[in-house]
Amino acid sequence: MFTGIVEEVGTVIAIDAAPDGVPDRDARLTVRGLLVTSDAALGDSIAVSGVCLTVAELGTGTFTADVMPESLRRTALGSLVVGSPVNLERAVRAGGRLGGHVVQGHVDGVGHILSRQPGPRWDDVVVALPSELAGYVAEKGSITVCGVSLTVTHVGADWFGVSLIPTTLTATTLGTLAVGDPVNLEVDVIAKYVERLLAVGGGVRR
Repeated sequence: MFTGIVEEVGTVIAIDAAPDGVPDRDARLTVRGLLVTSDAALGDSIAVSGVCLTVAELGTGTFTADVMPESLRRTALGSLVVGSPVNLERAVRAGGRLGGHVVQGHVDGVGHILSRQPGPRWDDVVVALPSELAGYVAEKGSITVCGVSLTVTHVGADWFGVSLIPTTLTATTLGTLAVGDPVNLEVDVIAKYVERLLAVGGGVRR
């Protein structure tokens, strides 16, 4: 589990991807991140721009993870290139502070930046929302964008807005995203469980 509080911005240093025309093939991603690898061990979970990946190899300040075809299809990881910056967060320890909200690292869909309006010290950003996720996003609710826990400021039928504070602008990749850039989205897991309970159980069970 994660909290959506990015610990550092890392850099993609290698991608071992399938050649064009090879279906359902995974990829291997190597990322430089001095902080998240400082106490990492094989098998640990690290969120890479919101996607939970498992450490398969460790180097000096680097880690390598396998990215399954499902992750490549359902996230923006497939658009990364060598040199791309990525948000990194280690899994939260039991008893640790939950600074953001409960984040699983399971991306629900990919949106893209529709607009961004600079303010005096912040940016107001509007993100396109896949239609199948619209019901899970509410004003003043939580959403994860590229691994960053954010509060929804306003919402429409196929979009939502967030305000990025100075810390978010300087300490994550969200400060440099441009209109049209893809973003990984994870909606609040509580909303998904509520929907499932209502659909299966019809409400309250005794």
